Amino acid sequence: MKSITTILLASLLILSCKTEKKKETESPQEPKTVVLEEFIYAQDQAPTPECHASTIAESNGVLVASWFGGTKEKNKDVGIWVSRKTDGAWSTPVEVVNGIQEDGSRHPCWNPVLFKPKDGPLYLYYKVGPNPREWWGLYVTSTDNGKSWSEPVALPEGILGPIKNQPIQLADGTILSPSSTESKTEGWKIHVERLDQGSTEWTKTESLNDAAEFGAIQPAILDYGNGKLQMLSRTKNEVVTENWSEDHGKTWGPMTAMELPNPNSGIDAMSLANGTQILIYNPTNKNWGDRVPLSVGTSTDGKSWKRVLDLEPLTETTDREGEEYSYPTVIQSSDGLVHVVYTYNRKTVKHVVINPKQL
Repeated sequence: MKSITTILLASLLILSCKTEKKKETESPQEPKTVVLEEFIYAQDQAPTPECHASTIAESNGVLVASWFGGTKEKNKDVGIWVSRKTDGAWSTPVEVVNGIQEDGSRHPCWNPVLFKPKDGPLYLYYKVGPNPREWWGLYVTSTDNGKSWSEPVALPEGILGPIKNQPIQLADGTILSPSSTESKTEGWKIHVERLDQGSTEWTKTESLNDAAEFGAIQPAILDYGNGKLQMLSRTKNEVVTENWSEDHGKTWGPMTAMELPNPNSGIDAMSLANGTQILIYNPTNKNWGDRVPLSVGTSTDGKSWKRVLDLEPLTETTDREGEEYSYPTVIQSSDGLVHVVYTYNRKTVKHVVINPKQL
């Protein structure tokens, strides 16, 4: 009996040693850079034949996404759609506003932009008009995290609101809205619209570029703190451009070219909580061309950028004329994760969640 007990104890000791050795040699699983990839709605369940220009915001812990959708961009039936993510799933998209006018005529809707200020409701800015040269700005608000929305409110004449990318809110509460105009006669120009803390009246800067040098639209604003801001823009010139401000956006320096390609396609950028600057862009330079791949770039100083991740890589099977991954919006949620939404072949909206610690 004693020999059997001895044998059992010896066997357990050997098994324990093997287990400990296995634990020592096993390397811990590396955290994933891309935490989640999903579609806000399945392509075979699309509420409209086409969609584009998606935006996302977090409102009291709820993710809300929006985009414009209809038969085709510029068509009169294009409206603004919204979906909310609760309990791990996106809701069925609903059209929250359209371009029907009081006289019964109808115009297409364009480029929704969600924005949640520190204090106040969730804002959904958008444009209505026959084309980007003649559109005007409006907004609706939600006090229940995107479940329901107010009646549309027109922005003051001359104020268009954020054209594609979200406003930023400075430490003192001032809101800076990146905007632009597209004129046949004066070209593409960017400007900033400003709502000072405590004020109810928007003001705006003069144009911040010479359209003959750079045809630029759809800027995004980065905040480095202490009044230092950087604005990145889409251009016709096959490059991303930049403007800098040292006084909280009251004045801006001249527009200059960066060493970042741009195929005349929308970009978005933001300052993360850890001081890293993040840019989502198509890193190609074929004018009006390739919107593949869609990539992530990072920087600490806004001058030197590193392409660190392809959300939609270019592969041997990519149909560069038929595929499009474009018009991203990027936010950082309260849990520190980074969320990106973008056009997926104009058929649906893709949502990707990134762990910024792994970039």
